[in-house]
Amino acid sequence: MKNPRLVDRLCHATGALLVLSGLVHLLVFAVDGGPWYGPVSWRKPVTFGLSFGLTLIALTWVTSYLRTPPRTRAALLLVLAVDCVVEVGGITLQAWRRVPSHLNMETPFDTAVSMTLAVGGWALVVLLTVFAVASFRRRPTGPAGMPLAVRSGFAILLLALASGAAMIARGVVLTRTGQQEAAYHSTAPLKPLHGVSLHAVLVLPLLAWALSRTSWSERTRWRIVAAATGCYAAAVAGAGLWAVLTY
Repeated sequence: MKNPRLVDRLCHATGALLVLSGLVHLLVFAVDGGPWYGPVSWRKPVTFGLSFGLTLIALTWVTSYLRTPPRTRAALLLVLAVDCVVEVGGITLQAWRRVPSHLNMETPFDTAVSMTLAVGGWALVVLLTVFAVASFRRRPTGPAGMPLAVRSGFAILLLALASGAAMIARGVVLTRTGQQEAAYHSTAPLKPLHGVSLHAVLVLPLLAWALSRTSWSERTRWRIVAAATGCYAAAVAGAGLWAVLTY
């Protein structure tokens, strides 16, 4: 697609639809009931729909501050959008089939879905790492505090990617060795770390943008963003400590 602005609108619309999917499945949970936790629950299409939708919207906006060629950024965002749809779609499909979505090798079809989700997860790691590297190679644009917010958001996002990759790798190893039930529960300690670190790339730049609408000095705004970054890093460190103690 040659028009970067059209790609931005498409990604925003796709993200909004994923968020809507998560909200719809929250309503399904309210009507249908069932467990909220566990490998088979409505929690997964709810949380993944909301999380992937917000992440896609956030990254479409945040990457506009990166000094990357517009067409390169547009191409990467298109791949990211497709990957987000595939991930949420596979998880949602398995939720309606009442079977686990991840680490499920019970049937050839379940294996195909599980492996597709795993490959999609690794594709996310590659795509988001490319954006993260771009944020550090050249200073991002934007108002006071935005470069710090963008770089910090991407740095923390890399921790989310690492924890996600660790969950996939650990679960696959346990599944391959016949420990299916253990595989489902092996991801629990890393989930708080993964969840907390995933959205720093939205929260911190959004704070910097909101501060730019005030009359405060650039120094004051930068200090607030720096303090917020420190607080967010402390929350991530706490989640990481929890993962170490409970793993």
